[in-house]
Amino acid sequence: MLGRTASNLFWMSRYMERAENVARLTEVGHRMSLTPDVGGGYREDWQSTLIAAGMAEIPGHGRGRLTAEAAQKYLLFDRDNPSSVISCLEAARHNGRSVRTALTRAVWESLNATWIEFGTLSREATGPAKLPGLLDWVRERSSLFRGAVQGSLLRDEGFHFIELGTYVERSDNTARILDSKYSTLLPTTDAAGGERGMHQWETILRSVSAHRSYRYVYKDSYRPANIAEFLILRAEMPRSLRFCHHRIFRSLRRLAEMTGGGSAGLALSREIGERLEGSEIADIYLFGLHDFLIDFLRRTAEVADTAAADYHFN
Repeated sequence: MLGRTASNLFWMSRYMERAENVARLTEVGHRMSLTPDVGGGYREDWQSTLIAAGMAEIPGHGRGRLTAEAAQKYLLFDRDNPSSVISCLEAARHNGRSVRTALTRAVWESLNATWIEFGTLSREATGPAKLPGLLDWVRERSSLFRGAVQGSLLRDEGFHFIELGTYVERSDNTARILDSKYSTLLPTTDAAGGERGMHQWETILRSVSAHRSYRYVYKDSYRPANIAEFLILRAEMPRSLRFCHHRIFRSLRRLAEMTGGGSAGLALSREIGERLEGSEIADIYLFGLHDFLIDFLRRTAEVADTAAADYHFN
């Protein structure tokens, strides 16, 4: 497979995953903005949402109060923001069109129809009443894309480049969410955590659709250490760092078997996976949760960059 084709497939899936992740974060910011203004205020909630999405600030916004409308527009509809939902859907479609012959009809139509329909929906979805419906639609279309990939593509090199892009992006997103809220997850002598703490912990879980599954696994109230463990180390949680890196390693291993190359990226991925499998949450707290997450983000980016070099993306 040509390096350019591999790159297009990798970034196509990354952008579709990113669009869903940004929609999830926007929903969380919207939910938090509707809760009582306890202490921090709405600006903190939307600023935290932008940070979790990898967008520290809105260019040109200045130092004034960050409104819900400004944050939502930047996250969803701003073409100058390369990680907005509209930019991600456009980039995913562009990458998919460049490798149309490597995709099945189901995968291509999921990309193309999503892009076309979002243009119509975005013009109509103004105001808080219609926002939840638009965000649900983005998540559903992302699920449709994944279903088309899983249900119609051969398990060849192209499939594994798509998988690699999906799980690199997903692990990056989970780590950024945790890092943006890491101070909330530090050990505390306040067992209840307070009303603000409870809202923050619930927000973290909702942003990765882990609200109900957390309660199923732990059968307990929200506890910072359990939340951190669930999203970092639980192998059965499909958005945990450990789960994502298991999938990254699996795809890189299959690609190495198919192509006879890719040993550098595979070795880096194995190292990250072994570290996650051999850790307990107490070890991570001892190392420093923030430092652990920053190191994880750096290492994951290194895996992606090394794979790009191994398979000649550029």
